[in-house]
Amino acid sequence: MTGRLLGKSAIVVGAGQTPGETIGNGHATALLFAREGARVLCVDRVAERAEATAAEIIGAGGQAHARTADVSRAADCAAIVQAGLERWEAIDILVNNVGIGGGDAPAHRLEEDAWDRILAVNLKGMWMTIKAVLPHMRERGHGSIVNVSSLAGRAGGIQLAYEVSKAGVNRLTTSVATSNARHGIRCNAVAPGLMDTPMAVSGIAHASGRTTTEVREERDRRVPLGGKMGTAWDTAHAVLFLASDEASFITGAILPVDGGMGVRIG
Repeated sequence: MTGRLLGKSAIVVGAGQTPGETIGNGHATALLFAREGARVLCVDRVAERAEATAAEIIGAGGQAHARTADVSRAADCAAIVQAGLERWEAIDILVNNVGIGGGDAPAHRLEEDAWDRILAVNLKGMWMTIKAVLPHMRERGHGSIVNVSSLAGRAGGIQLAYEVSKAGVNRLTTSVATSNARHGIRCNAVAPGLMDTPMAVSGIAHASGRTTTEVREERDRRVPLGGKMGTAWDTAHAVLFLASDEASFITGAILPVDGGMGVRIG
C-alpha cells in the first residue's frame, strides 16, 4: 500500500461480488481503494455481497461499511450519500460501477421492459447518485467522481440498450465535469473493453449456452494487446488513478482500458 487515498472517504456503488470464477470491477475497486488508505462505503443491491466485500476489507485491516441500495430508486441514491456522511462526515470520492444487460438485444428484437430496466440502472442510476452527492461536494469545494462506462458506448451493434446507456454515461460524465469544474469537482470515466469478469464471461456463457472456457477463449482472441482480456484489477487501477490526487488536473476524460480494441475499431 502506498497511501494514495489515505484519509479519504469513498463510496463504491456496485462493490459486491457477482458469482463467478473471477473478480468483478466493483469488488476489485473497493479492495484496492481500502489498500490505498480510503474508508470505503461498499454499496450493492444484494446485502450479502456488500457485507462480504466490507468484511474482506475489515479483515485485511481496512475501514469499510456495507450499504444495500437499488440505484434505480432516487430515495436509495440519496440514502447512500447520507449513509456515507453519517459514517465519515465527508465524501471525497464517488465511484459508479453499476451495470446490467440482461434481456438486451438489437433494435428489432429488444423489448420495452428490458430497455427501461437497463437505462434506469445503467444511466439514470448514475445520474441520481451524482445528483445526491454534488451538493456536499460543492459545499466542500472538491470531490472526485468516476463512472465506469464501456467500450460499448462507442462500438457494438448487438446490445442496443446497454450501448446507448454507456454512451449516455460518457456524455453524463463530460456534462457533470463541465458544470462542476468551478466548484473543484472532477468527473471522469473509465471505459473497459473485453474484461474477464463474472458478469461478462459467466453471464455470456449462461445466455449463450456455452462454457466459460469457450467464451473466455473467444473473447481473448479479439484483444489486440497480448491476445488476452483484461481483468477487474486493470479497471480498478484506472479508477484509482482518476479518483486520486494524481489526476488533480484531469476532468471530463473517458479513459479506455481495452487492450487496444478502441484503436482497432477506430
